[in-house]
Amino acid sequence: MQKSHLNRQVWAFPLYFCLAVVVCESFHYSVPEEKKSGSLVANVLKDLKVDVKELVNRRARLVSEGTKQYFQLDPHSGNVLLQDRIDREALCGQKDTCVLVSEIVLENPLQVHRIEVEIEDVNDNSPQFSKKEFLVKIPEQTPLNTRFPLEKAQDRDKGENAVQNYTLSPSDHFRLSVQSHSDGSKIAELVLEKQLDREENAQLFLTLSAVDGGTPKRTGTTNIIIDVLDANDNLPQFYQSLYKVKLTENTPRGTLVAKVEATDRDLGSYGDIMYSFSQVPENVLKTFNLNKHTGELTVAGPIDYEEEQSYEINIQATDGGGLSDYCKVIVEVEDRNDNAPEVTLTSLTSPLPEDSPPDTVVALLRVTDRDVGENGRTACTIEANLPFVLKTSVNNYYQLVTQQLLDREKASEYNITVTATDKGSPRLTSRQIIHVQISDVNDNAPAFEKSTYEMQLQENNIPGLLIGLVQAKDLDMEQNAKVTYSLLPGKVRDQPVSSYVSINSETGNLYAIRSLDYEQIKDFQVTVRAVDSGSPPLSSKVVVQVVVMDENDNAPFILYPLQNGTSPSNDLVPREAEAGYLVTKVVAVDRDSGQNSWLSYELLKATEPGLFSVGAQNGEVKTVRPINKRDNFKQKLIIGVRDNGHPPQSTSATLSILLVDGFSDPYMKSVDVPKDEMVQEEDRNLTMYLVICLAVISVIFLVSMVGFVAIKIQKRRKLIASSALNFPVGPNFPENYGDAGSGSLSRAYNYEVCLAGGSLNSEFRFLRPLFPVFSVEPAQSQGVQGVSSGSQDLSSHQAENQLVNQARGAVSEDAAARAGGPSCAGNQAITANANIGQNDWLAYQ
Repeated sequence: MQKSHLNRQVWAFPLYFCLAVVVCESFHYSVPEEKKSGSLVANVLKDLKVDVKELVNRRARLVSEGTKQYFQLDPHSGNVLLQDRIDREALCGQKDTCVLVSEIVLENPLQVHRIEVEIEDVNDNSPQFSKKEFLVKIPEQTPLNTRFPLEKAQDRDKGENAVQNYTLSPSDHFRLSVQSHSDGSKIAELVLEKQLDREENAQLFLTLSAVDGGTPKRTGTTNIIIDVLDANDNLPQFYQSLYKVKLTENTPRGTLVAKVEATDRDLGSYGDIMYSFSQVPENVLKTFNLNKHTGELTVAGPIDYEEEQSYEINIQATDGGGLSDYCKVIVEVEDRNDNAPEVTLTSLTSPLPEDSPPDTVVALLRVTDRDVGENGRTACTIEANLPFVLKTSVNNYYQLVTQQLLDREKASEYNITVTATDKGSPRLTSRQIIHVQISDVNDNAPAFEKSTYEMQLQENNIPGLLIGLVQAKDLDMEQNAKVTYSLLPGKVRDQPVSSYVSINSETGNLYAIRSLDYEQIKDFQVTVRAVDSGSPPLSSKVVVQVVVMDENDNAPFILYPLQNGTSPSNDLVPREAEAGYLVTKVVAVDRDSGQNSWLSYELLKATEPGLFSVGAQNGEVKTVRPINKRDNFKQKLIIGVRDNGHPPQSTSATLSILLVDGFSDPYMKSVDVPKDEMVQEEDRNLTMYLVICLAVISVIFLVSMVGFVAIKIQKRRKLIASSALNFPVGPNFPENYGDAGSGSLSRAYNYEVCLAGGSLNSEFRFLRPLFPVFSVEPAQSQGVQGVSSGSQDLSSHQAENQLVNQARGAVSEDAAARAGGPSCAGNQAITANANIGQNDWLAYQ
């Protein structure tokens, strides 16, 4: 049970063979056979020079060289325990020493210690003879002191527990001689001490006992029957006393091993020779067969070099007279490469983190081959193009280590085939598949599907409306791939972005918090961040551009003439005005954009339907025909303005136009209520009767009127078509158009004034317009500059009084000009631009 320190051996060759980083030392222990399972063999803590804690941390384990594990190591105590009962005779047979070799493997750093446990023999087997009785034939004329070898008793025990002595029952003719061989075995021989006389005793009965040296002693007996024969004076003789044969393992059954021959000079039955085994162990009887007539030794059982390397076979030749001779056949078994290498996986780290550094030990392997010499030398390899490499260690141990960084996203597991090949001929190969799983590490940040997102949102949306979806994918797995979304802080029109939009943290859906107005905000940006749930968490962000789409939710707004509920202003038109005379211009704007702000004008209602027309695109009010005296002094027009949205929205403006003969005081005094017009208003029914009478009386006049109306309609169509294409406002001044995308407000308003050539004053006094004067910035400018709003506060009544006063001044000047006699010659035209400014637009907004 106890370890023998005196018998400890330090082997020089393993110590020389070990690597510098591995300490190799052999420990020798002993244990008696037949001990029960769990019995203590030895404690290795003192020999290993480690404590229990280090033994556990370094993952100590006991590895047996054979296929069966007889011992086990308790890492918590350092005790080596029996795992199963050991029968020395079954394990080692008749070998002198029975040693089981195991190895204690320590990791970090790797150390391999060889442990040799000698199985001590106990006297658990009695000596046995192959037969219960033996027949020995001795001629009666046999000389005295002739020796007759007896059957050797077999004892499966060894050493002192084996057969130590033989005893013979008392006899007058024989004594027992016990001889010791060089191997320590005992052989009993009968020695003839008294001459035999067949006529006196034809048979003798003896008892042979074999006694071992154990405690207590064990004994085995057999009966020896001696037949006294007639005289046979010639012994058989072998040609050779020793035969040496080499036999390859795995030789087929029936193969001839050797042929022994003996001769006898006697004749008859005394010369007939029979061959038989003499004192051979049981394994020889199972393995070989001897032909008793020919002496041919053949293979009868399996020949395995790993079980027996050699056999010693004693063969006896006996003639018919009972005389015998002996020879020995030594059979040496030659090894063949009949055992493939065995790959044993002693430790494995799986799953393996993907961030493991290079040279991380993944598995520890051991390769063994039961063959010897070149047949037992092995080489171990793995597949190429793997992030692993196999490193050779001591005592046929191999370490599978990483040689480069791992990436679970590229390969989540590896099936590594370890191939072990020996050096024999033919070479034998075995394979072991190692399954290594790679565990995930949070090494990938979430990645959005797009670098930037652009989403559209219709204005006047419902709060909580889904705008769009942002998604980010994470190549990691489980918690490392779980992505949550959030909005980064930001400002939209000096307000936090969270007051405009929100995001679902799990799905990435983006929602509008409030209803948006395109006229207030056309677009804005939000930054979305995606964060995974790894440790530490990784994140990425993306910019989302939200574009607000315009709706036709604003009706056109009339800038001029002002529609503020007060009495409308009057536009003066001289009765001498020709067709195409520019009376005024309706100016309207739309806060929408695009085609929603494209405005068109039409004349909805007029006092004289055929007298005025409105430009469909520019809103200019012009005369269609010359004014005659029958036209009412006060004309009222209703102008409709409609945008191009879906559905379209519209508004209307009311214009008041006064037809005057000139700008002199007499006309201006009677501009409000002319008497003849009052009479005409009162007698409107009478005028109707007169027109009816004239129509009935004069058919020719009716035909003329129809022709006149047809010409006017055709002329009006041409005027509208020309206005739609060119929008002319004067003979030499083309219309300036505004950009439809930037609003419907035109930049300039052009009109013509004809003055008398003989005016006393050469300067032209421009009448202050009844509507505010605006200025429009260039198209590139995006800002709006403020102007004085005084003109906007002017009431319609004040504007009308101012118009009357200015008109009186103009008539006075015109009278003075006429006194000088000159007429409006040369048809001089002066174009004045009345720019629509931005104050009214700001007021509109």
